[in-house]
Amino acid sequence: MKFRYARHTNKLKDLKLFYTEVLDLEVLGGFENHDGYDGIFLGKKNTDWHLEFTESKEVAEHKPDADDLLVFYVADTNALNAILEKAKAYGSALPKSKNPYWQQNGIEITDPDGFGVVLTTL
Repeated sequence: MKFRYARHTNKLKDLKLFYTEVLDLEVLGGFENHDGYDGIFLGKKNTDWHLEFTESKEVAEHKPDADDLLVFYVADTNALNAILEKAKAYGSALPKSKNPYWQQNGIEITDPDGFGVVLTTL
């Protein structure tokens, strides 16, 4: 089984910058003007998952709540701290996680669409 998380956005360029520059994901592919959609695929090569973000003339109406999270398991504390520093430099919000588990075992940052991203070494 492979996994793709797909989300429509009004901020494709901002999401690309955030996920590549802050989280060190790679652009695995993309498309322009495919039936009115532009999109990118982000992840790591040789894995069975990726994120897909699309943008079109239709406005995305997101209503993320505090439990809508992507969770990334990073290699170690050094990698976690490096991402955290990039997130701060990028200007990402660093909310207190709603879920007590993530308060104790991770760090939450917010992507340009307002969705939470948790980083953990567990």
